[in-house]
Amino acid sequence: MSDTEKEVAKDQRRLLKSSGIVSLMTMISRVFGLIRDMVIAYFFGAGAGADVFFLAFRIPNLFRRLFAEGAFSQAFVPVLSEYKEKHSRDEVKQLVDNVSGTLGVNLVLITLVGVVGAELIISVFAAGFVYHDSVEKLALATEMLRITFPYLLLISMTAFSGAILNTFGRFAAPAFTPVLLNLSLILCAVYLRPYLDVPVMALAWGVLIAGVAQLTFQLPFLASEQLLPRPKVKFRDEGVKQILTLMLPALFGVSVGQINLLLDTVLASFLETGSLSWLYYSDRLLELPLALFGITIATVILPSLSREHANESAEEFSETLNWAMRLVFLLGVPASVALIFLAKPLIATLFYQGEMTEHDVSMAALSLMAYAVGLLGHMLVKVLAPGFFSRQDTSTPVRYGVVALVANMVLNLMLVWHFKHAGLALATSLSAFINAGLLFYGLVQTRVVTLNPGWGVFLARVVFANLCMLAVLYLVSPAEMTWFGLGFWHRFGMMLLICATGAVTYGASLLLVGDRPKESVR
Repeated sequence: MSDTEKEVAKDQRRLLKSSGIVSLMTMISRVFGLIRDMVIAYFFGAGAGADVFFLAFRIPNLFRRLFAEGAFSQAFVPVLSEYKEKHSRDEVKQLVDNVSGTLGVNLVLITLVGVVGAELIISVFAAGFVYHDSVEKLALATEMLRITFPYLLLISMTAFSGAILNTFGRFAAPAFTPVLLNLSLILCAVYLRPYLDVPVMALAWGVLIAGVAQLTFQLPFLASEQLLPRPKVKFRDEGVKQILTLMLPALFGVSVGQINLLLDTVLASFLETGSLSWLYYSDRLLELPLALFGITIATVILPSLSREHANESAEEFSETLNWAMRLVFLLGVPASVALIFLAKPLIATLFYQGEMTEHDVSMAALSLMAYAVGLLGHMLVKVLAPGFFSRQDTSTPVRYGVVALVANMVLNLMLVWHFKHAGLALATSLSAFINAGLLFYGLVQTRVVTLNPGWGVFLARVVFANLCMLAVLYLVSPAEMTWFGLGFWHRFGMMLLICATGAVTYGASLLLVGDRPKESVR
Protein backbone atom coordinates (compact mmCIF):
# COMPACT_ATOMS: atom_id res chain seq x y z
CA MET A 1 0.00 0.00 0.00
CA SER A 2 1.39 3.40 -1.04
CA ASP A 3 1.73 6.35 1.31
CA THR A 4 -1.20 8.06 -0.43
CA GLU A 5 -3.41 4.99 -0.03
CA LYS A 6 -2.45 4.72 3.64
CA GLU A 7 -3.32 8.38 4.15
CA VAL A 8 -6.66 7.93 2.35
CA ALA A 9 -7.50 4.86 4.47
CA LYS A 10 -6.58 6.79 7.63
CA ASP A 11 -8.77 9.70 6.60
CA GLN A 12 -11.69 7.39 5.85
CA ARG A 13 -11.41 5.73 9.27
CA ARG A 14 -11.33 9.17 10.89
CA LEU A 15 -14.32 10.32 8.84
CA LEU A 16 -16.25 7.17 9.68
CA LYS A 17 -15.54 7.67 13.39
CA SER A 18 -16.58 11.33 13.21
CA SER A 19 -19.71 10.38 11.26
CA GLY A 20 -20.56 7.84 13.94
CA ILE A 21 -20.25 10.46 16.70
CA VAL A 22 -22.38 12.97 14.82
CA SER A 23 -24.91 10.28 13.89
CA LEU A 24 -25.25 9.23 17.54
CA MET A 25 -25.80 12.80 18.71
CA THR A 26 -28.12 13.46 15.79
CA MET A 27 -30.07 10.28 16.59
CA ILE A 28 -30.57 11.49 20.17
CA SER A 29 -31.72 14.86 18.85
CA ARG A 30 -34.11 13.32 16.32
CA VAL A 31 -35.62 10.95 18.89
CA PHE A 32 -36.42 13.96 21.05
CA GLY A 33 -37.62 15.72 17.90
CA LEU A 34 -40.10 12.94 17.25
CA ILE A 35 -41.26 13.09 20.87
CA ARG A 36 -41.67 16.85 20.46
CA ASP A 37 -43.78 16.42 17.32
CA MET A 38 -45.86 13.71 19.02
CA VAL A 39 -46.53 16.11 21.92
CA ILE A 40 -47.51 18.89 19.50
CA ALA A 41 -49.78 16.51 17.56
CA TYR A 42 -51.39 15.32 20.81
CA PHE A 43 -52.21 18.78 22.14
CA PHE A 44 -52.79 20.71 18.91
CA GLY A 45 -53.34 18.14 16.11
CA ALA A 46 -53.43 19.65 12.62
CA GLY A 47 -55.85 22.49 13.34
CA ALA A 48 -55.59 26.23 12.77
CA GLY A 49 -53.37 26.83 15.83
CA ALA A 50 -50.85 24.23 14.70
CA ASP A 51 -50.86 25.64 11.16
CA VAL A 52 -50.10 29.11 12.49
CA PHE A 53 -47.26 27.93 14.75
CA PHE A 54 -45.59 25.94 11.97
CA LEU A 55 -45.78 29.06 9.80
CA ALA A 56 -44.35 31.35 12.51
CA PHE A 57 -41.55 28.86 13.22
CA ARG A 58 -40.76 28.28 9.54
CA ILE A 59 -39.99 31.94 8.86
CA PRO A 60 -37.02 32.39 11.26
CA ASN A 61 -35.87 28.90 10.24
CA LEU A 62 -35.87 30.05 6.62
CA PHE A 63 -33.64 33.00 7.44
CA ARG A 64 -31.53 30.80 9.71
CA ARG A 65 -30.65 28.61 6.76
CA LEU A 66 -29.70 31.70 4.80
CA PHE A 67 -27.53 33.38 7.44
CA ALA A 68 -26.37 30.46 9.56
CA GLU A 69 -26.21 26.83 8.53
CA GLY A 70 -26.52 27.64 4.84
CA ALA A 71 -24.59 30.40 3.10
CA PHE A 72 -22.58 31.51 6.11
CA SER A 73 -21.28 28.06 7.10
CA GLN A 74 -20.50 27.21 3.47
CA ALA A 75 -18.36 30.33 3.21
CA PHE A 76 -16.94 30.39 6.76
CA VAL A 77 -15.75 26.78 7.19
CA PRO A 78 -13.43 26.69 4.13
CA VAL A 79 -11.86 30.03 5.11
CA LEU A 80 -11.47 28.99 8.76
CA SER A 81 -9.97 25.65 7.64
CA GLU A 82 -7.48 27.52 5.46
CA TYR A 83 -6.52 29.79 8.38
CA LYS A 84 -6.17 26.75 10.64
CA GLU A 85 -3.78 25.06 8.18
CA LYS A 86 -1.75 28.07 7.03
CA HIS A 87 -1.97 30.74 9.76
CA SER A 88 -1.05 31.10 13.40
CA ARG A 89 -3.46 30.41 16.27
CA ASP A 90 -3.58 34.14 17.06
CA GLU A 91 -4.68 34.91 13.48
CA VAL A 92 -7.37 32.23 13.71
CA LYS A 93 -8.66 33.80 16.95
CA GLN A 94 -8.61 37.24 15.33
CA LEU A 95 -10.70 35.92 12.42
CA VAL A 96 -13.22 34.43 14.86
CA ASP A 97 -13.48 37.73 16.75
CA ASN A 98 -13.97 39.80 13.61
CA VAL A 99 -16.49 37.47 12.04
CA SER A 100 -18.55 37.16 15.23
CA GLY A 101 -18.89 40.95 15.57
CA THR A 102 -19.64 41.56 11.89
CA LEU A 103 -22.17 38.73 11.71
CA GLY A 104 -23.76 39.73 15.02
CA VAL A 105 -24.41 43.35 14.01
CA ASN A 106 -26.14 42.29 10.80
CA LEU A 107 -28.25 39.72 12.61
CA VAL A 108 -29.41 42.26 15.22
CA LEU A 109 -30.57 44.62 12.45
CA ILE A 110 -32.39 41.83 10.59
CA THR A 111 -34.06 40.67 13.81
CA LEU A 112 -35.30 44.19 14.60
CA VAL A 113 -36.76 44.54 11.10
CA GLY A 114 -38.43 41.13 11.45
CA VAL A 115 -40.04 41.94 14.80
CA VAL A 116 -41.26 45.38 13.71
CA GLY A 117 -42.48 44.19 10.30
CA ALA A 118 -43.99 40.89 11.51
CA GLU A 119 -47.48 41.63 10.17
CA LEU A 120 -46.19 42.45 6.69
CA ILE A 121 -43.98 39.33 6.63
CA ILE A 122 -46.92 37.12 7.61
CA SER A 123 -49.05 38.71 4.88
CA VAL A 124 -46.40 37.72 2.31
CA PHE A 125 -45.70 34.22 3.60
CA ALA A 126 -49.35 33.35 4.20
CA ALA A 127 -51.12 35.16 1.39
CA GLY A 128 -53.85 32.54 1.62
CA PHE A 129 -54.79 33.81 5.08
CA VAL A 130 -55.36 37.27 3.56
CA TYR A 131 -57.22 35.81 0.57
CA HIS A 132 -59.57 33.85 2.84
CA ASP A 133 -59.90 36.87 5.18
CA SER A 134 -58.68 34.80 8.14
CA VAL A 135 -58.28 37.75 10.53
CA GLU A 136 -57.78 35.59 13.62
CA LYS A 137 -55.10 33.49 11.91
CA LEU A 138 -53.26 36.61 10.75
CA ALA A 139 -53.32 38.20 14.21
CA LEU A 140 -52.16 35.02 15.95
CA ALA A 141 -49.41 34.42 13.38
CA THR A 142 -48.15 38.01 13.77
CA GLU A 143 -48.01 37.73 17.55
CA MET A 144 -46.20 34.40 17.33
CA LEU A 145 -43.66 35.69 14.82
CA ARG A 146 -42.69 38.59 17.08
CA ILE A 147 -41.76 36.01 19.72
CA THR A 148 -40.07 33.47 17.42
CA PHE A 149 -38.14 35.84 15.12
CA PRO A 150 -35.34 36.61 17.65
CA TYR A 151 -34.57 32.88 17.41
CA LEU A 152 -32.85 33.77 14.13
CA LEU A 153 -30.20 35.81 15.97
CA LEU A 154 -29.65 33.21 18.67
CA ILE A 155 -29.52 30.13 16.43
CA SER A 156 -27.31 31.87 13.85
CA MET A 157 -24.70 32.61 16.52
CA THR A 158 -25.12 29.02 17.69
CA ALA A 159 -24.42 27.80 14.14
CA PHE A 160 -21.36 30.08 14.02
CA SER A 161 -20.06 28.47 17.22
CA GLY A 162 -20.84 25.01 15.87
CA ALA A 163 -18.95 25.68 12.63
CA ILE A 164 -15.84 26.60 14.67
CA LEU A 165 -16.11 23.46 16.80
CA ASN A 166 -16.64 21.23 13.72
CA THR A 167 -13.57 22.71 12.03
CA PHE A 168 -11.51 21.81 15.09
CA GLY A 169 -12.89 18.27 15.22
CA ARG A 170 -15.38 18.86 18.06
CA PHE A 171 -18.46 17.35 16.40
CA ALA A 172 -20.41 16.02 19.39
CA ALA A 173 -21.48 19.29 21.05
CA PRO A 174 -22.89 20.97 17.89
CA ALA A 175 -24.70 17.76 16.95
CA PHE A 176 -26.26 17.50 20.43
CA THR A 177 -27.35 21.14 20.60
CA PRO A 178 -30.71 20.68 18.75
CA VAL A 179 -31.84 18.43 21.60
CA LEU A 180 -32.31 21.59 23.66
CA LEU A 181 -34.86 22.97 21.17
CA ASN A 182 -36.84 19.76 21.37
CA LEU A 183 -36.74 19.68 25.17
CA SER A 184 -37.81 23.31 25.40
CA LEU A 185 -40.82 22.80 23.12
CA ILE A 186 -41.87 19.63 24.96
CA LEU A 187 -41.65 21.26 28.39
CA CYS A 188 -43.44 24.43 27.28
CA ALA A 189 -46.23 22.44 25.57
CA VAL A 190 -46.81 20.33 28.67
CA TYR A 191 -46.24 22.80 31.51
CA LEU A 192 -46.58 26.35 30.14
CA ARG A 193 -49.62 25.71 27.88
CA PRO A 194 -52.21 25.50 30.73
CA TYR A 195 -51.27 28.98 32.00
CA LEU A 196 -51.78 30.86 28.71
CA ASP A 197 -55.02 32.31 27.33
CA VAL A 198 -53.98 31.04 23.88
CA PRO A 199 -52.39 27.64 24.65
CA VAL A 200 -50.53 27.32 21.33
CA MET A 201 -48.48 30.42 22.25
CA ALA A 202 -46.51 28.14 24.58
CA LEU A 203 -44.76 26.74 21.51
CA ALA A 204 -43.62 30.21 20.41
CA TRP A 205 -42.11 30.90 23.85
CA GLY A 206 -40.50 27.46 23.73
CA VAL A 207 -38.65 28.44 20.53
CA LEU A 208 -37.28 31.64 22.08
CA ILE A 209 -36.18 29.90 25.28
CA ALA A 210 -34.48 27.20 23.19
CA GLY A 211 -32.44 29.77 21.26
CA VAL A 212 -30.97 31.15 24.49
CA ALA A 213 -30.26 27.65 25.82
CA GLN A 214 -28.57 26.45 22.59
CA LEU A 215 -26.18 29.38 22.36
CA THR A 216 -25.30 29.23 26.05
CA PHE A 217 -24.62 25.48 25.84
CA GLN A 218 -21.86 25.83 23.22
CA LEU A 219 -19.92 28.68 24.83
CA PRO A 220 -17.96 26.49 27.33
CA PHE A 221 -16.76 24.26 24.46
CA LEU A 222 -15.49 27.30 22.57
CA ALA A 223 -13.77 28.47 25.74
CA SER A 224 -12.05 25.10 26.12
CA GLU A 225 -10.57 25.59 22.62
CA GLN A 226 -9.58 29.16 23.61
CA LEU A 227 -11.78 30.41 20.76
CA LEU A 228 -14.52 32.17 22.71
CA PRO A 229 -15.13 35.26 20.57
CA ARG A 230 -14.57 38.85 21.63
CA PRO A 231 -16.79 40.41 18.94
CA LYS A 232 -15.28 43.10 16.75
CA VAL A 233 -17.00 44.75 13.80
CA LYS A 234 -14.41 44.81 10.99
CA PHE A 235 -15.85 44.65 7.50
CA ARG A 236 -12.42 45.46 6.00
CA ASP A 237 -10.60 42.51 7.61
CA GLU A 238 -9.13 40.30 4.86
CA GLY A 239 -10.69 37.13 6.26
CA VAL A 240 -14.08 38.79 6.69
CA LYS A 241 -13.95 40.16 3.13
CA GLN A 242 -13.02 36.71 1.84
CA ILE A 243 -15.99 35.17 3.66
CA LEU A 244 -18.36 37.88 2.43
CA THR A 245 -17.12 37.40 -1.14
CA LEU A 246 -17.85 33.69 -0.91
CA MET A 247 -21.06 34.21 1.02
CA LEU A 248 -22.87 36.45 -1.46
CA PRO A 249 -23.23 33.86 -4.25
CA ALA A 250 -23.73 31.14 -1.62
CA LEU A 251 -26.48 33.28 -0.08
CA PHE A 252 -28.25 33.34 -3.39
CA GLY A 253 -27.66 29.63 -3.88
CA VAL A 254 -29.07 28.67 -0.49
CA SER A 255 -31.95 31.11 -0.98
CA VAL A 256 -32.99 28.98 -3.95
CA GLY A 257 -34.06 26.21 -1.61
CA GLN A 258 -35.66 28.66 0.79
CA ILE A 259 -37.61 30.32 -2.02
CA ASN A 260 -38.92 26.86 -2.80
CA LEU A 261 -40.09 26.55 0.82
CA LEU A 262 -41.60 30.02 0.66
CA LEU A 263 -43.55 29.12 -2.47
CA ASP A 264 -44.69 25.87 -0.83
CA THR A 265 -45.86 27.83 2.23
CA VAL A 266 -47.70 30.45 0.17
CA LEU A 267 -49.46 27.82 -1.95
CA ALA A 268 -50.29 25.66 1.10
CA SER A 269 -51.93 28.67 2.79
CA PHE A 270 -54.51 28.63 -0.03
CA LEU A 271 -55.34 24.96 0.57
CA GLU A 272 -57.65 23.56 3.26
CA THR A 273 -56.85 24.04 6.93
CA GLY A 274 -54.38 21.40 8.04
CA SER A 275 -52.26 21.42 4.88
CA LEU A 276 -49.34 23.23 6.54
CA SER A 277 -49.49 20.79 9.45
CA TRP A 278 -49.65 17.71 7.20
CA LEU A 279 -46.59 18.91 5.31
CA TYR A 280 -44.81 19.63 8.58
CA TYR A 281 -45.43 16.20 10.13
CA SER A 282 -44.41 14.35 6.99
CA ASP A 283 -41.35 16.55 6.50
CA ARG A 284 -40.25 15.77 10.06
CA LEU A 285 -40.13 12.05 9.29
CA LEU A 286 -38.13 12.77 6.13
CA GLU A 287 -35.71 14.90 8.13
CA LEU A 288 -34.79 11.97 10.38
CA PRO A 289 -32.82 9.91 7.80
CA LEU A 290 -31.73 13.10 6.01
CA ALA A 291 -30.14 14.43 9.19
CA LEU A 292 -28.80 11.07 10.39
CA PHE A 293 -27.11 10.23 7.10
CA GLY A 294 -27.02 13.10 4.60
CA ILE A 295 -26.37 16.09 6.84
CA THR A 296 -24.08 14.07 9.13
CA ILE A 297 -21.87 12.98 6.24
CA ALA A 298 -21.84 16.50 4.76
CA THR A 299 -20.92 18.03 8.13
CA VAL A 300 -18.02 15.64 8.55
CA ILE A 301 -16.58 15.85 5.03
CA LEU A 302 -16.62 19.65 4.57
CA PRO A 303 -13.65 20.35 6.88
CA SER A 304 -11.81 17.35 5.38
CA LEU A 305 -12.44 18.44 1.79
CA SER A 306 -11.38 21.99 2.68
CA ARG A 307 -8.14 20.71 4.20
CA GLU A 308 -7.45 18.40 1.22
CA HIS A 309 -8.01 21.29 -1.18
CA ALA A 310 -5.75 23.59 0.86
CA ASN A 311 -3.05 20.87 0.76
CA GLU A 312 -3.64 20.30 -3.01
CA SER A 313 -4.46 16.61 -2.42
CA ALA A 314 -6.64 16.02 -5.50
CA GLU A 315 -6.68 12.22 -5.21
CA GLU A 316 -7.71 12.28 -1.56
CA PHE A 317 -10.37 14.88 -2.40
CA SER A 318 -11.93 12.58 -5.02
CA GLU A 319 -11.70 9.57 -2.71
CA THR A 320 -13.55 11.44 0.06
CA LEU A 321 -16.42 12.31 -2.30
CA ASN A 322 -16.58 8.71 -3.57
CA TRP A 323 -16.75 7.50 0.03
CA ALA A 324 -19.54 9.95 0.83
CA MET A 325 -21.63 9.06 -2.24
CA ARG A 326 -21.36 5.32 -1.64
CA LEU A 327 -22.43 5.78 1.97
CA VAL A 328 -25.41 7.86 0.82
CA PHE A 329 -26.60 5.15 -1.57
CA LEU A 330 -25.98 2.42 1.01
CA LEU A 331 -28.10 4.17 3.65
CA GLY A 332 -30.37 6.50 1.68
CA VAL A 333 -32.02 4.06 -0.74
CA PRO A 334 -33.40 1.67 1.94
CA ALA A 335 -34.54 4.66 4.03
CA SER A 336 -36.46 6.03 1.04
CA VAL A 337 -38.05 2.66 0.22
CA ALA A 338 -39.09 2.10 3.84
CA LEU A 339 -40.62 5.58 4.18
CA ILE A 340 -42.70 5.12 1.02
CA PHE A 341 -43.95 1.66 1.94
CA LEU A 342 -44.57 2.38 5.64
CA ALA A 343 -45.77 6.00 5.30
CA LYS A 344 -49.25 5.60 6.75
CA PRO A 345 -48.28 3.14 9.53
CA LEU A 346 -45.40 5.44 10.56
CA ILE A 347 -47.61 8.54 10.73
CA ALA A 348 -50.28 6.59 12.62
CA THR A 349 -47.75 5.13 15.07
CA LEU A 350 -46.24 8.47 16.01
CA PHE A 351 -49.05 11.00 15.68
CA TYR A 352 -52.46 9.27 15.85
CA GLN A 353 -53.51 10.39 19.32
CA GLY A 354 -55.16 13.34 21.05
CA GLU A 355 -56.27 15.97 18.50
CA MET A 356 -54.84 14.06 15.51
CA THR A 357 -57.56 12.38 13.40
CA GLU A 358 -57.55 9.46 10.93
CA HIS A 359 -58.04 11.98 8.13
CA ASP A 360 -54.96 13.90 9.28
CA VAL A 361 -52.93 10.69 9.27
CA SER A 362 -54.03 9.79 5.73
CA MET A 363 -53.24 13.27 4.40
CA ALA A 364 -49.83 13.44 6.10
CA ALA A 365 -49.00 9.96 4.75
CA LEU A 366 -49.61 11.14 1.17
CA SER A 367 -47.11 13.99 1.51
CA LEU A 368 -44.62 11.70 3.30
CA MET A 369 -44.63 9.30 0.34
CA ALA A 370 -44.10 12.23 -2.02
CA TYR A 371 -41.26 13.62 0.09
CA ALA A 372 -39.64 10.17 0.45
CA VAL A 373 -39.32 9.85 -3.33
CA GLY A 374 -36.70 12.61 -3.22
CA LEU A 375 -34.77 11.53 -0.11
CA LEU A 376 -31.81 10.19 -2.11
CA GLY A 377 -31.73 13.40 -4.16
CA HIS A 378 -31.68 15.58 -1.03
CA MET A 379 -28.90 13.47 0.51
CA LEU A 380 -26.79 13.67 -2.65
CA VAL A 381 -27.17 17.45 -2.75
CA LYS A 382 -25.92 17.60 0.86
CA VAL A 383 -22.73 15.62 0.11
CA LEU A 384 -22.00 16.92 -3.41
CA ALA A 385 -22.32 20.64 -2.63
CA PRO A 386 -19.29 20.57 -0.24
CA GLY A 387 -17.25 19.45 -3.29
CA PHE A 388 -17.70 23.02 -4.55
CA PHE A 389 -17.81 24.95 -1.27
CA SER A 390 -14.58 23.38 0.01
CA ARG A 391 -12.81 24.72 -3.10
CA GLN A 392 -14.32 28.14 -2.38
CA ASP A 393 -16.49 27.84 -5.49
CA THR A 394 -19.89 29.11 -4.44
CA SER A 395 -21.07 30.40 -7.82
CA THR A 396 -21.42 27.05 -9.64
CA PRO A 397 -23.92 25.55 -7.15
CA VAL A 398 -25.88 28.81 -7.48
CA ARG A 399 -26.31 28.34 -11.22
CA TYR A 400 -27.46 24.76 -10.71
CA GLY A 401 -29.72 25.85 -7.87
CA VAL A 402 -31.44 28.41 -10.07
CA VAL A 403 -32.27 25.68 -12.58
CA ALA A 404 -33.67 23.51 -9.75
CA LEU A 405 -35.63 26.50 -8.42
CA VAL A 406 -37.28 27.20 -11.74
CA ALA A 407 -38.06 23.50 -12.15
CA ASN A 408 -39.58 23.35 -8.66
CA MET A 409 -41.76 26.40 -9.27
CA VAL A 410 -43.08 24.98 -12.53
CA LEU A 411 -43.68 21.56 -10.94
CA ASN A 412 -45.39 23.19 -7.94
CA LEU A 413 -47.88 25.01 -10.16
CA MET A 414 -48.44 21.89 -12.28
CA LEU A 415 -48.96 19.46 -9.39
CA VAL A 416 -50.60 21.46 -6.56
CA TRP A 417 -54.01 21.86 -8.18
CA HIS A 418 -54.48 18.13 -8.73
CA PHE A 419 -52.48 16.57 -5.88
CA LYS A 420 -52.93 19.45 -3.37
CA HIS A 421 -50.33 19.40 -0.55
CA ALA A 422 -48.83 16.11 -1.79
CA GLY A 423 -48.13 17.81 -5.14
CA LEU A 424 -46.00 20.41 -3.34
CA ALA A 425 -44.00 17.64 -1.67
CA LEU A 426 -43.54 15.74 -4.95
CA ALA A 427 -42.32 18.87 -6.73
CA THR A 428 -39.71 19.34 -4.00
CA SER A 429 -38.52 15.75 -4.47
CA LEU A 430 -38.20 15.98 -8.25
CA SER A 431 -36.30 19.28 -8.09
CA ALA A 432 -33.86 17.73 -5.56
CA PHE A 433 -32.87 15.10 -8.14
CA ILE A 434 -32.41 17.80 -10.77
CA ASN A 435 -30.11 19.72 -8.41
CA ALA A 436 -28.15 16.60 -7.44
CA GLY A 437 -27.73 15.57 -11.09
CA LEU A 438 -26.35 18.97 -12.04
CA LEU A 439 -23.93 19.03 -9.08
CA PHE A 440 -22.62 15.57 -9.97
CA TYR A 441 -22.27 16.53 -13.63
CA GLY A 442 -20.29 19.63 -12.67
CA LEU A 443 -17.87 17.70 -10.44
CA VAL A 444 -17.27 15.00 -13.07
CA GLN A 445 -16.90 17.44 -15.98
CA THR A 446 -14.23 19.42 -14.13
CA ARG A 447 -12.55 16.14 -13.07
CA VAL A 448 -12.79 17.10 -9.43
CA VAL A 449 -14.24 13.67 -8.77
CA THR A 450 -13.57 10.45 -10.65
CA LEU A 451 -15.78 7.46 -9.96
CA ASN A 452 -13.84 4.53 -8.51
CA PRO A 453 -14.11 1.07 -10.11
CA GLY A 454 -16.93 -1.16 -8.89
CA TRP A 455 -19.79 1.35 -8.80
CA GLY A 456 -21.97 -0.75 -11.14
CA VAL A 457 -21.63 -3.89 -9.02
CA PHE A 458 -22.17 -1.88 -5.84
CA LEU A 459 -25.42 -0.33 -7.11
CA ALA A 460 -26.71 -3.72 -8.36
CA ARG A 461 -26.16 -5.19 -4.88
CA VAL A 462 -27.96 -2.24 -3.25
CA VAL A 463 -30.95 -2.66 -5.60
CA PHE A 464 -31.10 -6.42 -4.90
CA ALA A 465 -30.95 -5.89 -1.13
CA ASN A 466 -33.74 -3.29 -1.28
CA LEU A 467 -36.00 -5.60 -3.30
CA CYS A 468 -35.49 -8.32 -0.69
CA MET A 469 -36.23 -5.85 2.10
CA LEU A 470 -39.40 -4.63 0.35
CA ALA A 471 -40.66 -8.20 -0.13
CA VAL A 472 -40.19 -8.98 3.57
CA LEU A 473 -41.83 -5.71 4.64
CA TYR A 474 -44.85 -6.61 2.50
CA LEU A 475 -45.10 -10.03 4.13
CA VAL A 476 -44.79 -8.92 7.76
CA SER A 477 -46.81 -5.67 7.66
CA PRO A 478 -50.50 -5.82 8.70
CA ALA A 479 -53.25 -3.98 6.81
CA GLU A 480 -53.12 -0.18 7.10
CA MET A 481 -56.45 0.15 8.88
CA THR A 482 -55.21 -2.22 11.60
CA TRP A 483 -53.00 0.55 13.00
CA PHE A 484 -55.94 2.76 13.96
CA GLY A 485 -57.42 0.09 16.24
CA LEU A 486 -54.25 -0.39 18.30
CA GLY A 487 -52.98 1.51 21.33
CA PHE A 488 -49.85 3.64 21.09
CA TRP A 489 -47.42 1.18 22.67
CA HIS A 490 -48.83 -1.71 20.62
CA ARG A 491 -48.36 0.32 17.43
CA PHE A 492 -44.89 1.42 18.52
CA GLY A 493 -43.73 -2.10 19.37
CA MET A 494 -45.06 -3.50 16.11
CA MET A 495 -43.38 -0.74 14.09
CA LEU A 496 -40.04 -1.34 15.83
CA LEU A 497 -40.30 -5.04 15.02
CA ILE A 498 -41.14 -4.36 11.36
CA CYS A 499 -38.30 -1.85 10.97
CA ALA A 500 -35.81 -4.19 12.67
CA THR A 501 -36.91 -7.05 10.39
CA GLY A 502 -36.44 -4.82 7.34
CA ALA A 503 -32.99 -3.67 8.48
CA VAL A 504 -31.81 -7.23 9.18
CA THR A 505 -33.16 -8.39 5.80
CA TYR A 506 -31.34 -5.56 4.03
CA GLY A 507 -28.05 -6.28 5.77
CA ALA A 508 -28.33 -10.05 5.25
CA SER A 509 -29.15 -9.58 1.55
CA LEU A 510 -26.02 -7.47 1.08
CA LEU A 511 -23.93 -10.15 2.75
CA LEU A 512 -25.61 -12.83 0.61
CA VAL A 513 -24.39 -11.23 -2.62
CA GLY A 514 -20.89 -10.76 -1.26
CA ASP A 515 -21.10 -7.12 -0.24
CA ARG A 516 -19.37 -5.96 2.90
CA PRO A 517 -20.66 -2.48 3.83
CA LYS A 518 -17.36 -1.48 5.46
CA GLU A 519 -15.47 -2.51 2.34
CA SER A 520 -17.97 -1.15 -0.18
CA VAL A 521 -17.60 2.45 0.98
CA ARG A 522 -13.82 2.39 0.70
